[in-house]
Amino acid sequence: METQLMERISVERTLAIIKPDAVHKAEEIEDVILKSGFTVLQKRKLKLNPEQCCDFYAHQYGKDFFPNLTLYMSSGPIIVFSLARDNAIAHWKSIIGPANITKARETHPECLRAKYGTSGLKNAVHGTVMEPFPSEEANEEYLNKYVKPTLLPGLTELCKEKPLNPCIWLAEWLLKNDPNNPKICEESS
Repeated sequence: METQLMERISVERTLAIIKPDAVHKAEEIEDVILKSGFTVLQKRKLKLNPEQCCDFYAHQYGKDFFPNLTLYMSSGPIIVFSLARDNAIAHWKSIIGPANITKARETHPECLRAKYGTSGLKNAVHGTVMEPFPSEEANEEYLNKYVKPTLLPGLTELCKEKPLNPCIWLAEWLLKNDPNNPKICEESS
């Protein structure tokens, strides 16, 4: 029997935002995203208020442009994507180009910011790193540590009881035996 070694593909996720100034070009931008090999995991059109923008851009707090940035990002709708592909973060950075649109137009004329950006803050798109997918080992560890110790006894009892509605029975059993909500036993004398 021949053993084949399979190369592991590391899928990353990245958060992509089409800013208010480029929302009218969203179809074109999404087309570039898809043609670049990304899978759109989620897509939402949102309107953030200034407080939400302040929270999102908290890492920029204290910089001169911070008030204008939060005002601008709350000025109209944005489109937020959760994207996935191999090497997603680096690939998204290469597609959007430099934050400065003048530099983007000079050095990366085909990038999204060069094509759709109009000024320093209004540079069409934003990218942010998302939490990576957990590894297979991390998933296994989580299941063994948190899920199996609770679920296995419940499924065992379910098989013994054989209730008419097993889903409802299991849901009630899990509520009664929730390890995050332990029952307090009264002391016996």
